[in-house]
Amino acid sequence: MRKIVLFGFIMLFFVQCNSIKKHNKHLNDLIAEDQLKSDVNFTYRKLQELHPNLYWYISKEDLDYKFDSLKATLTKPMTSFNFYKKLSPVVAAVRQGHLVVYPPIKLLTKEETKVLIKKGTGPFSQFDFDLFNEKLYVTKNKSYDKTIQSGTEVVAVNGIKPMDLIQEYNQFYSSDGYNITYKTNISGKRFSSFFSNENGIKDSLKFDFKFNDSLKTITIKRKKENITAHSKKIEKKLVVKDKSKSKEIRKKKRVNGYYSIEKKYNRNLHFLEKDSSVAIMKIRSFKIGDYKTFYKESFSKIEAHQSKTLIIDLRNNGGGRVSEIADLYSYLADSTFVFLDKSEVVSKSSLFKGAYFYGGTFAVKALKTIFSPIIYSYLLLTVHKNENGKNYYVTQTKPRKVSKNAFKGKIYVLINGGSFSASSIISSNLKGSKRAFFVGEETGGAYNGTVAGFTPRVKLPNTDIQIRIGLMYMAPHFKTTLEGRGIFPDMEIIPTIEDQIKENDPEMNWILDDIKSGI
Repeated sequence: MRKIVLFGFIMLFFVQCNSIKKHNKHLNDLIAEDQLKSDVNFTYRKLQELHPNLYWYISKEDLDYKFDSLKATLTKPMTSFNFYKKLSPVVAAVRQGHLVVYPPIKLLTKEETKVLIKKGTGPFSQFDFDLFNEKLYVTKNKSYDKTIQSGTEVVAVNGIKPMDLIQEYNQFYSSDGYNITYKTNISGKRFSSFFSNENGIKDSLKFDFKFNDSLKTITIKRKKENITAHSKKIEKKLVVKDKSKSKEIRKKKRVNGYYSIEKKYNRNLHFLEKDSSVAIMKIRSFKIGDYKTFYKESFSKIEAHQSKTLIIDLRNNGGGRVSEIADLYSYLADSTFVFLDKSEVVSKSSLFKGAYFYGGTFAVKALKTIFSPIIYSYLLLTVHKNENGKNYYVTQTKPRKVSKNAFKGKIYVLINGGSFSASSIISSNLKGSKRAFFVGEETGGAYNGTVAGFTPRVKLPNTDIQIRIGLMYMAPHFKTTLEGRGIFPDMEIIPTIEDQIKENDPEMNWILDDIKSGI
């Protein structure tokens, strides 16, 4: 039996390696016009089959015209990458942030990835970048060259101006609806990905920097971490010396969630003032960690400390699990609540076709095939057609009581353009129920919901391009009459590059001043 399992793993490894090699081999192949047009038709057909509320922000006539116009421009063979640049703006016209066309780029095998990691941290990864007033700045320098200060403008990288690339790539994806804060917030952070899509992964880059009107050119090479045998020995001794503390840290990482590369916890709770009257909960995402344990323990601590004010920081929280935000909301609501409306899906079979068979190894897909009749029967029972003729899947729609130790004091919520998806849904309900006061800028996610839930990737047959498609229109219980916009703050505060340089947090400072003024 062991030999069979081992053989299966070996075969799977070779299949994956061959698949990557095959993908890379054909990246620069020219694809015939009829195959390109076939992939355009395939894309639109899949959107119609899987994506609910497809014509929310664009009419069917307008989207039909865009797809027809795209096909009319395909008059000669082209590479899959050039085709990606033509197709993605048409798909982005749907104006759904979870709907993404992925560029066909060179993939690395596991062995190639290991070799790259051993070579050290890449030049882009040695900096944090952000966009302010249509200029790209270094907001954090982790490189070996300490002369590069926070607030330094990036004028060019290998001769390429950042804004030229950012403006081009901003056509290839969308926020939810019509807001602009999402792209303003993330495009600077994504610049390195845009550059790598065009030029591949580089071991060194030539940066043209500008600081205080002074221009300088610096080449940044891969940075290899120097972990000596002596430092490893010291680290091992420390672990052995305090096993109980090590166990406590492991538990915290498991419950709070932990990002090892950034060395940051996904969720954190701490208290201000001597009497712990102000509690601050920072949530980076609703994805990793044991959220039920975290919220249960956190709100027990808040209750024990008799905190009067809770600040929830959802800035740059890109979303995650619906079950988590519903659980968190049960500690914030002031009465029995309904968290979501019924989620619209295209058909009874769209969840089955789009989500169930997506992803997984060959063995996993084989198991899915075996159990598919049971799953399909379940979906047939849980997806119902309403009187309006649309199909709905029920999740988080039943009235729910607030948690035993729900917070009853004042709540502030920090938001910005990076607050997207699940963080926008919980914000919609907190805003609509008038349970919280919002500070920051308009969210990147729409107030009235998003098309997400299950988000499988569909591969186009001829160009090997993948498209991520949301399968469920998920709407919060509370709505607004202003379609296509996010949750607006009650107090708008937008940080500047100067705030970044000085590590000043104007939104948090305003809240703390407001709390003090109310005492």
